[in-house]
Amino acid sequence: MKIVILDGYTENPGDLSWSPLEAIGDVVVYDRTDITNESQIIDRICDAQIVLTNKTPLTDTTLAACPGLQFIGVLATGYNVVDTASAKRRGIPVANVPTYGTASVAQFAIALLLEICSSVALHSNAVHSGEWQTNPDWCFWKKPLIELDGKTMGIIGFGRIGQATGRIAKALGMNILAVDNVPTDSGHEIANYVALDELLRQSDVIVLHCPLFPDTQGIICSENISKMKSGVILINNSRGPLVVEQDLADALKSGKVAAAAVDVVSTEPIQDNNPLLDAPNCIITPHISWAPRESRQRILDCTVANIQSFLKGQPINVVNA
Repeated sequence: MKIVILDGYTENPGDLSWSPLEAIGDVVVYDRTDITNESQIIDRICDAQIVLTNKTPLTDTTLAACPGLQFIGVLATGYNVVDTASAKRRGIPVANVPTYGTASVAQFAIALLLEICSSVALHSNAVHSGEWQTNPDWCFWKKPLIELDGKTMGIIGFGRIGQATGRIAKALGMNILAVDNVPTDSGHEIANYVALDELLRQSDVIVLHCPLFPDTQGIICSENISKMKSGVILINNSRGPLVVEQDLADALKSGKVAAAAVDVVSTEPIQDNNPLLDAPNCIITPHISWAPRESRQRILDCTVANIQSFLKGQPINVVNA
């Protein structure tokens, strides 16, 4: 049994062990594979029975060139890099990792919000550069600080991650509104479910935790931004294309949106012409909400379980059944 990992570095830069996979078969790990080079992808997996990928695409052409392939594991929740329909036609199950990042993504959403509100890095850097020693007062702040207690957070997408973020925000004293197609009892314990327009009107902070579907793509656009409070804060560590980036950049420049923090953008890595790079009051981080070691260990553990279940004839987490 040959197992090929096409882009292993982001999952395991050296702080995890591949040994659980090595107990299953012969493992070949490529730190990176050129996602634009289909011939390279084919060459690397043409004699494999199991392929693991995160962002390296597996197209119909690639699958056709690899007749021995039996199982595809995605080292993530999103699986759009795999032609799942083609895999299904060829009898190849595709399994993802559905729940690994709940705690880490929620934590990061709150971290982004707290950095906007408290400017911890800005003031620490100011102290280290000598500004406190020379300040005439016993304290100083370089920009207005924001208290969250009593303010309203609107969360668009209120599944596991959205609810985890809501629980933390509620502990900070915030009122929680939620938009979701499937309200749940656990969600009702945290938030009031409302229509999207009401959430946009009432929220001081808006957090995106929804999947990328045709009806959510570009949900943060000029039309919906116009319905928001002036001075609203926006957090997106879900999917980049949920935001029309030029519209958000324009709103940041006008002050309609006071600040934004995004861990995801429409094209990753970010491109030089992304309008958010030049927008004021915009924090951008390089898609790292999922990246704590604990979270990545869960990805590996679940992937091993996915493969073991497949080999027993009882595949789990299959997205193209």
